[in-house]
Amino acid sequence: MTDPTWNYKGLPVLGIKNMPEGTYGFIYEVTHIPTGKKYIGKKVLYFERNKKLGKRELAALREERKAKGIGGRVPAKKKVIKESDWQTYYGSQKEILELVRNGEVRQFKRDIIKYVKNKKQLTYFETKHLFIKDVLETRNNYINDNILGKFYRKDFSDDKN
Repeated sequence: MTDPTWNYKGLPVLGIKNMPEGTYGFIYEVTHIPTGKKYIGKKVLYFERNKKLGKRELAALREERKAKGIGGRVPAKKKVIKESDWQTYYGSQKEILELVRNGEVRQFKRDIIKYVKNKKQLTYFETKHLFIKDVLETRNNYINDNILGKFYRKDFSDDKN
């Protein structure tokens, strides 16, 4: 069927090095080819987590701070940044997850719509594309069921227009 890699403007994206410098994340569209069902979402390239420091790390940090003359409470956690699961990601919506679980990944086409430089742009451009594609109001192939957790498909199901 198709290659399960991400594509941008028809070209495969094999790694972060293929993306514009300073990219924070991207807006994407996943298509389940057999059914034509689509999903629009956003994905960050890096996860930032707080990791609890171990006893050795805490002791070393205390000594380091003491040597530098830094007083106060020693932080118990440190920020750890690692690449996200973007390469194997298909979306968070239940129906897409079910299709991925029951199907073959080659049945999906994954397209990057837009690269963005920060968290605020990520939310803005995802929302913009959801509204442009009219994912909630019309009976189309999009299976997104809400926008921003505020606007839901069920709220528009009675409309005749």
